[in-house]
Amino acid sequence: MEAEAVSPSTPRPVTRGLLAQSWLDAAFLHWRIDPAAVRPLLPPGIEVDLHDGAAHVGLIAFRMVRTRVLGSPAVPWLGTFLETNVRVYTVDATGRRAVTFLWMAADRLLPVLAGRAGFGLPYRWSPMRLRRTGARFAYTCRKPFSRVEIEAGEAIAEPSALQTFLTARWGLHTRAFGATRHLANEHPPWPLCTAKLITCDDGLAAAAGLPGVTARPPDSVMFSPGVHARFGPTRESPHASA
Repeated sequence: MEAEAVSPSTPRPVTRGLLAQSWLDAAFLHWRIDPAAVRPLLPPGIEVDLHDGAAHVGLIAFRMVRTRVLGSPAVPWLGTFLETNVRVYTVDATGRRAVTFLWMAADRLLPVLAGRAGFGLPYRWSPMRLRRTGARFAYTCRKPFSRVEIEAGEAIAEPSALQTFLTARWGLHTRAFGATRHLANEHPPWPLCTAKLITCDDGLAAAAGLPGVTARPPDSVMFSPGVHARFGPTRESPHASA
């Protein structure tokens, strides 16, 4: 019997934290895209999750801070790094809505190796930089080159249906150890702000298999000061799906 579908705005509580970390100073850029362009890039058993008939590709840049594993103390240097990822939004056969990462760049080699080996995540190492000037945030990734600069605006009191769809994602789908898996995470709803795009010169989406998508202006730009998150099993979905 299939599990009841869970709304993307309804998190499943994590019963045992395997991994904890904070995601800070996050820039969210999104583009509408034909679902047919995304499907070949997904793990077996995973389908594109649609909003208003369209798939969405996200280019997300942020600071990862104070990563902890199995309740261990955070390692300040190794557990804190910059990341930029290309992601799409997906749903599995049991109705669990999540994120599927197509490309992930980080500037710490050990987390890259751990993410690839332990979770099957498409991490690559790259030198990165975040420069803040007032409300402006400039994120640079060198391999492949990507530069995003935004200016954060006012807090969004009531996120729209699309803004909720793009950010209320409590889990990820991945292919690891020969199976398609779902890993749940738990965090407060993202505190979102409006944002103005200053620059987007991106090569990550093309490297992830979606050339040309980020060459046009994004359909949505947002900023968040961040959240603290935990990954682990839930009562509804222990470890794996599909």
